[in-house]
Amino acid sequence: MQVEINQLELRYAALRIVERGHRAKLLASVAEDGQQSPVTVVAAEEPERFVLIDGYARVAVLRDLARDLVDAMTLEVSEAEALVMSHGLNGQRRRSALEDGWLLDALMDRHGLTIAELATRLGRSRSWVCRRLALVTVLPEEVQKRVRRGQLSAQVATKYLVPLARANGGHCTKLVINLRGHRPSVREMQRLYTAWRMGDAAQRGKIVERPKLFLKATDPEEPMSEAAKRLLEDLRMLAAVSRRAERRVDDGADRDAADSERQRIRRAFTNARRGFESLGAAMHPWEKTDAGPRHTEGDPPTSG
Repeated sequence: MQVEINQLELRYAALRIVERGHRAKLLASVAEDGQQSPVTVVAAEEPERFVLIDGYARVAVLRDLARDLVDAMTLEVSEAEALVMSHGLNGQRRRSALEDGWLLDALMDRHGLTIAELATRLGRSRSWVCRRLALVTVLPEEVQKRVRRGQLSAQVATKYLVPLARANGGHCTKLVINLRGHRPSVREMQRLYTAWRMGDAAQRGKIVERPKLFLKATDPEEPMSEAAKRLLEDLRMLAAVSRRAERRVDDGADRDAADSERQRIRRAFTNARRGFESLGAAMHPWEKTDAGPRHTEGDPPTSG
């Protein structure tokens, strides 16, 4: 069915992160081909009104294009149940841990679900629910606001800003505010957080007051040619893939495989090892006998 956009209640817009790149591609697609998939709604208490459950990006681009109508699919379930269903069925992109936390918080605060009920309905453990809710509880609202706008990545927020907020919420907020205009990478936030954690009170104050100056002063990257940059990126990707494969082995992917599958895995590993040894010999002939997967630039292995 089609409904007018002004019939929609957008009460759950804050549960998802705005991704500008995705939004731009969606805008171009809708402008050329129209809306390809319906948004999901449930009936509101007021007649002829609907609560938008899923499809906020589509509604946003339709508004940008000055469209008045939106294709919608109505779910004949409660609002809370529709939110749970959207969490399980949304296959366009994986939710971040922080987005999970926002959804859980909304289900508890607005719909009165308990931790046990959330775990059961989402097919998760209680500890998973508690960890996600803790992100929302610990992280200052100013930080969450910037994550929602796409000014900070969810990975930066959960990996470094959450522990910083646990230690000093005021410094966490101040650091983020003083980073305005700059979207820090994971590596940059790691440098900021590590320096803050290792510093004394005066050093910590300087870092949160002038984080961009700190990043500029401690930037380990020197100017590189385009060819060198591409090679560096390839090597970083190679290291990341190696770490990911190692985690799969640790999780038992090799051990639990059938004999035929294990043989194919072993052959693939042999080819990968030969390729890496050849690369090592080409780059550093003096390390030919010592070639093997390493964590580039001294980065420690990351956990899954």
